Amino acid sequence: MTERVYGVTPPISTALPTEAEKRMHQALHEELRAQGTFESRAETEARKKVIAQLEKITTAFVKKATAETQNSFMVREAIGRVFTYGSYRLGVYGPGSDIDTLVVAPKHVTTEQYFRLFPPLLVEMAPSGAITDLTPVPDAFVPIIKFEFSGISIDLIFCSIKGLTQIPEDKSWNLTDNTLLRGLSENEVRSLNGTRVTDEILNLVPEPATFKLALRAIKLWAQRKAIYANIMGFPGGVAWAMLVARVCQLYPKATSAVVVNKFFHIMLKWPWPLPVLLKDIEYNISVTRAPVWNPKLYSSDRNHRMPIITPAYPAMCATHNINRSSKVVIMQELEKGVQVTEEIMTGRAPWKALFTKHTFFTSDFRYYLTVISSSRTKDAQNVWSGFIESRVRVLVNKIENHAAIVLARPFNKGYDRQHRCQNYEQLGDVVNSGSLAYLYKPTPEEEEKVKGEAKTEVKAELINANLKPESVLQDGPVVKPEPDTETATPPPVTAADGAAIKPEPGAESAMPPPAPPPVADGVKKEEVTKNGDGGEQKDGNDDEVKLADIPEKKQELEVFTTNYYIGLQLGKTPASLDLSREVQEWMSMCRSSDLYKEGVNFLAVTHIKNTMLPDDVFEPGEVRPRPPKKKLKRQAPDDSSAQQPTKKSKPVGPALTPAVS
Repeated sequence: MTERVYGVTPPISTALPTEAEKRMHQALHEELRAQGTFESRAETEARKKVIAQLEKITTAFVKKATAETQNSFMVREAIGRVFTYGSYRLGVYGPGSDIDTLVVAPKHVTTEQYFRLFPPLLVEMAPSGAITDLTPVPDAFVPIIKFEFSGISIDLIFCSIKGLTQIPEDKSWNLTDNTLLRGLSENEVRSLNGTRVTDEILNLVPEPATFKLALRAIKLWAQRKAIYANIMGFPGGVAWAMLVARVCQLYPKATSAVVVNKFFHIMLKWPWPLPVLLKDIEYNISVTRAPVWNPKLYSSDRNHRMPIITPAYPAMCATHNINRSSKVVIMQELEKGVQVTEEIMTGRAPWKALFTKHTFFTSDFRYYLTVISSSRTKDAQNVWSGFIESRVRVLVNKIENHAAIVLARPFNKGYDRQHRCQNYEQLGDVVNSGSLAYLYKPTPEEEEKVKGEAKTEVKAELINANLKPESVLQDGPVVKPEPDTETATPPPVTAADGAAIKPEPGAESAMPPPAPPPVADGVKKEEVTKNGDGGEQKDGNDDEVKLADIPEKKQELEVFTTNYYIGLQLGKTPASLDLSREVQEWMSMCRSSDLYKEGVNFLAVTHIKNTMLPDDVFEPGEVRPRPPKKKLKRQAPDDSSAQQPTKKSKPVGPALTPAVS
């Protein structure tokens, strides 16, 4: 009987593993457990319970939505289904991993109903306090509801199957049939294809257990090297999974350890932009208008630098976000991976050598750009920072085309911070210049309180994008560096016209003044007892306290920020580097979005040297960069009294001018 051939080419080797390779496989498995990539059985059971509860809530939602437009028979028979995709469905999830989920409904249930009915029903049917950080994002390209369910992060997308009046009750029913895509829009096809692609990957690898362990290793390596984030221009989880799956196809009998070693060799030598395919691309299937990846037909597909193509119809490129800089970084890390895994396979290094942490902040760059997204409320910041995160790579694309920039690399995640300011000048300093002088760290009790509060309101700014809120602060386009984090007194912040930023009319309504102390019946309003309990007023002026003498509690202004860092590698060090045009164009694009609400959301970009990076980007044990020591010139003894001519000092680096706020 002929063995099945996986992939679009024959395998490179079908040799069975040696005893040494088996030992290396066991060592890799033990190291991954030591690194904490596996979660406990109890945590896995908790995930299963959450998914089972989501199934019940989904069916209740479909019945409620059906009742709005259909008869009682349709309501009685209506059900919905929940499918997973991504790392959970692939079986490579770990502690703290989110669950990517898809709600599937019959054709008469609409996306509008999903965002209107599902969030309140979710909170109502879940255990009390189980739902936190509920954030619907209907304006995303693939509309999504984000929340935490009993501490487990859930990303929930939705798709209505246009060809089905009822969802089958058969538990074995799946989404592999291409005809299910008929009549769907492109973003609906993308929603459905998350599960379809995951299932195809598992079906196209010869040994799923070998594939899963090797993928855990590559995921951990990519995360440690900060090259794991599709939204920032690096391969995401599905892309890394397809690369590992391709190596498994080429070495169908190999152990996970061998697959990991061969992964670095093959991907380093891969003749990009030749696409990585797990099976031949399917063309001429007219069930959807969503385009199939075809570089011969579409110029945008020809521009993909490292195309990794999804196996489910319609084939799409999972790495269209990769730019020139991110490709350079990926290739550098692959080359290092070849060297390290060769040492591991020959017994000269342990597996933990492959999983060392990146040096993005400690030694890779001297200059950085800081993108500061901020909002007056946490809910608004959840939406605004997510939007800005999705646009950082656009800024990188603009910057890396500058003649003086060799490489512009974004860090793969943002840093969330909370600030409490005493006045609007301080608030402006935070949102415009990135000041860290007013950082606030919530107490454990406050954090628990926030986690326990169910956030159920669907934000009006996401549903009705045409609302125009009152302006509280203006973002001024003043170019200025990020201030010293140790500066206690921040410099004044100016707006576009050079005037000091002050609260706009209407801002006071958002910040009510503190209430006066309670006054007992029969006591004059301007007089209260010394102990403030409203008791009988005593004789004597010494015991009388005027309301004006009681210090009022200062009203704190709260603001939430998320900072994204972009490392800059310069060519021949220029005397100055002006990126203000690129930054201004990008900021104008972001502010033109319907998600931007003036006075609620703010955006600024500043530059910063490596020696001025904030403390929270460094982990314990890391050595932060230090300013270079200045060399003192030795003077001749007999000429000490002679006056030396003064020379104009030369700057150590370029004078950066990238910041606009």
